[in-house]
Amino acid sequence: MGGKIVFGVAVWLYGAIWCFQPIQGREAAESRSETVVSLQDNGLPLTNPDMGWVLHYYDNVPANYGSRLEPSDTMDDFPSLSVVYLRIPWSYLEPQEGQFCWSVLDTPAQRWISKGKRIALRISCSESWTRFATPEWVQQAGAKGYNFKVGTGVTDDGPYWEPDYNDPVFLEKLDRFLAAMAARYDGNPEVAFIDVGSFGVWGEGHTFASTRIRYPAETVIRHIELYRKHFKKTLLVANDDFVMTENGEQAIAHALAAGLTLRDDSILVQARPKSYFHAEMAQPFWPKWPVILECEHYGPSRGRGAWEDGTLYLRAVLEYHASYASIHWWPREFLEANRDLIARINRYLGYRLIPTEVRWSSQVALGTPLHWSVTIENRGVAPCYPGGYPALTLKDEHHGIVAILVNANANVRALPVRQMTLRGPSASNNPEEDLGPPVPTTWSTESCLPFQLKPGRYQVYLSLGTITGTPTIAMPLGNDDGQRRYRVGEVEIIGPAQE
Repeated sequence: MGGKIVFGVAVWLYGAIWCFQPIQGREAAESRSETVVSLQDNGLPLTNPDMGWVLHYYDNVPANYGSRLEPSDTMDDFPSLSVVYLRIPWSYLEPQEGQFCWSVLDTPAQRWISKGKRIALRISCSESWTRFATPEWVQQAGAKGYNFKVGTGVTDDGPYWEPDYNDPVFLEKLDRFLAAMAARYDGNPEVAFIDVGSFGVWGEGHTFASTRIRYPAETVIRHIELYRKHFKKTLLVANDDFVMTENGEQAIAHALAAGLTLRDDSILVQARPKSYFHAEMAQPFWPKWPVILECEHYGPSRGRGAWEDGTLYLRAVLEYHASYASIHWWPREFLEANRDLIARINRYLGYRLIPTEVRWSSQVALGTPLHWSVTIENRGVAPCYPGGYPALTLKDEHHGIVAILVNANANVRALPVRQMTLRGPSASNNPEEDLGPPVPTTWSTESCLPFQLKPGRYQVYLSLGTITGTPTIAMPLGNDDGQRRYRVGEVEIIGPAQE
């Protein structure tokens, strides 16, 4: 045993000496020629973590908008679709106290999870189409609330019931439900985000279309904190309409300080200049977390002339620095009517990382490091929130991996985003004109070659991903190996350098 240990240490020291000897001692044996490759964006849509299109499968009303899709139809033809949104009343998930029907969520979720997509959740407590979004048993347990009519407010004969959002019985039952929900979904990598949806009609953060009772910001903060009590890992989302409460700016400020991101429900409800209002509100959120943008139901928006040609949706994406954009309609109809707009938005939505230049030593001697650099631009309007590290992968003629070389000092999370001049919906129909140019960043490093590498010519692939070299981020490049590695050239490895 002792002899084997000594031999292993000797092999390790031999490799260490070759990898870390001074550079000038190797220059005679190492070619100083360099391969330089310029790359261009091929224009293809990307599906990446923490960005993309959000399909509304349940949109409060269970029939909207996934009900026309066959169980086998996961809209694979929708470019950059990444998240399926399940927005459903609490009463559908806990019809009897303590008896949960999670299959309401898990059944459609699995169709997309199996395709590498994620889900997002909003559970509402008040709706304008069903009497009890909050389960009726909560009212029967003594929770206070109000009957209401849409457009009228509180009225004894109102067909719908909304809880008093400060009522202790309601909050106690909600607390228990959120605990059960968090036990299943908090920290689950299949979940992209969860809305704080327990306040306001449709879970939208206001009572304008329900009781019209104006609650103080403290009520919203109480609900935010109830979610934070249980959801400690998954990204939580505040609604821009929290600002409609009394002193609502305090609720938005609390959400920002508490680590929530922001969504806007909904833009393009009204025609310009009232197409959207809260691009400025999004500015302190987007540098930290992905902002979610939801347009009005496409059909009504188009019908009242607020949609126009859809360019205002693009402008809002740019001004909010949005990472997610919603498909708020029958998804296939929306796709067929807006293919050009979707392609246009996909060029900027979230992050879009393009390595414009890659350099590496054309010939490297075993025992000496490979010098390489990469210049990358983020051509999107949001940071690459998950981050990632550039890596070169060397492959042999059988496509086997022979070396993984990661620059652990280069995190693409730090790449600057394209800046947008906030001009609002009254501006022109050419929002790209107000978008600043991408800012390139160059990272250089030298990587130690693995001791088991043999002399020969190897294909060089570039990727972005984990610090251990697993690709996670798609780039708009050709020559993809199917695992988000992109072939950029080749390198020659020769025998060990001689002193």
